[in-house]
Amino acid sequence: MTTPDAGAALWCDRCGEPAGRGDHAACAVARELEPPRYCPSCRRRMKVQVIPAGWTATCVEHGTRRS
Repeated sequence: MTTPDAGAALWCDRCGEPAGRGDHAACAVARELEPPRYCPSCRRRMKVQVIPAGWTATCVEHGTRRS
C-alpha cells in the first residue's frame, strides 16, 4: 500500500471532486475570488471565514489555510 504525497492535492478544494479526474478549469477561475470549501487532502468540508482583509479555511484534521 502506498501513501499519497503530503503536498499533493487529492481533491479539488472548490467542488470536492477528485483532483485528477474531470476538468477543474471553472474551479480554478472561481478560486481566484473565493476561498477553498473542501480540504484538498481529505475532502472534508472546511469552516470558512471571510473578512475584508482575506479569509481563513479550517479543516478539523489538517489545520488552517489563510489568504
